[in-house]
Amino acid sequence: MKQYISRRDFIKLAGLGLGALAFSPMTGREVDYRWDIFSQPKRLPQFPGSEIIGRVVVPDVDLRSRPTNDTGLNTSIGKIGADTLVEWNREVIGNVLGGLSNQRYVETSQGYIYSSMLQPTRNLPNTPVTELPNGQGFWAEVTVPYVDLAHEGQVASPWMQDLIKFNFPPRLYYGQVVWIDQVRTNNGFPEYRWNEDANGRGYGYGAYGEFFWADGAGLKILTDADVAPINPDVDPSIKTISLNLDYQTLSCMEGSREVFFCRVASGLKYLDAASGSPVDYSTPAGTLFTHWKIISKNMTAGSDGSGYSTPAVPWCTFISGEGIAIHGTFWHNAFGERRSHGCLNVTPEEAKWIFRWTTPYVSLGLGEERRSLPDHGTIVNSEETKFL
Repeated sequence: MKQYISRRDFIKLAGLGLGALAFSPMTGREVDYRWDIFSQPKRLPQFPGSEIIGRVVVPDVDLRSRPTNDTGLNTSIGKIGADTLVEWNREVIGNVLGGLSNQRYVETSQGYIYSSMLQPTRNLPNTPVTELPNGQGFWAEVTVPYVDLAHEGQVASPWMQDLIKFNFPPRLYYGQVVWIDQVRTNNGFPEYRWNEDANGRGYGYGAYGEFFWADGAGLKILTDADVAPINPDVDPSIKTISLNLDYQTLSCMEGSREVFFCRVASGLKYLDAASGSPVDYSTPAGTLFTHWKIISKNMTAGSDGSGYSTPAVPWCTFISGEGIAIHGTFWHNAFGERRSHGCLNVTPEEAKWIFRWTTPYVSLGLGEERRSLPDHGTIVNSEETKFL
C-alpha cells in the first residue's frame, strides 16, 4: 500500500514545495468520519474586503511587528493558522535571514507576514447556473480565496484520508480548476458537483473518482475565451521559452522580443539530514519541448513509503517526460526559490497565460493535447550554470 504525506505534515513542510518532501506513513488508526464536517453542504464565508486577500498556506506563521525574522530583534507578536485570511495592504522589502532569496513581507492591519507564506487571492464571486449548460458538464475555476467542499460517496484518495485523519476541512483554493458534472439547488443555493474522474477528463493516474459538492458562487464557468490562444498569428516556430534556473525566471519570447516574464520555483536539490545522502529533484537543463498540456491534473506520484497527492493542479504544460510541467501553484508564494519536485511552479494566473500562449493549443472541449517526437510544441531553452 502506498503511504502518502499527511495534510498536516505537508503543510508543515510546505517550504520544500510539491513533492520535494519527506513522507510520513499513515498511522492506520481508526478515524471518526465527521459527516457534519465533510459531507454537509456549505456556503461561502464572509471574506475580507481588501482587493487582494492573503491566505496563510502553512500553520504557525509568524505575525511580526517589523518585516524581518532576525531573532535578535524579537519581532514575532503572534502566530497565525493555516487558511487564515488577511487583508493584503502592500508588499515591502524586509530583512529575511536564512539564505532565502525572497525578502518581501506583506503589510497587514495586524502586522507583517512573510510573503512566501501567503497566497495572494481575490474575492470574485459568480452568479451560478441552476442547471448544466446544454446538459453537459463544464470546467470551472475557483475565483474566491477558498471553497468548502461536501464529500459524496466513498473516501478513496490519500488526500481525503489525511483530511479526515486531522479533521481538516476539504477545500478548493483560488486558481484551482475542476470538472463539474452535476448541478443542484440546495435550500435555494445552486451547488456544483466536482467529479474527479480518472476517465475522460484527463486527470489520469492519481485521480480517484471522488465527488464533491461546492457553492456555485465560488466557481467561474470557463468559456472558450478563457483558453483562446494568445498571439496565434505569430509563427509558432519563433515562440520559445527561456528558463533561467540560476535566477529562477521564465521569459516567453517571440523571436528576440520578450512578451511575458515571471518568477518560478523550480526543482530542489539538497542533502538529506537523516541519511546524509543527496536528494536531487532539480529541473532539467537543456533543450526541452512542450508536448502535453492539460487544463487540470491530479498530481500524484510515489512508491511504498513516499509520495504525494495533490488534486486539481491547474494549467499544466509538460516540458519533460510526464512528470515535469509548468503549472499553477496555490500552496505557496515562494517564487524565485528552488523548492519543487522538479516542476516549474508559477502562480495560477501565470500558468494560464503560458498555457494559452504555448503550442499545442488546447480546446475547452478536449481539455488536453499531446505530441510525440519528432512532433512537438513550443521549445523551452532551460539554462543553468551554478546549481550546487
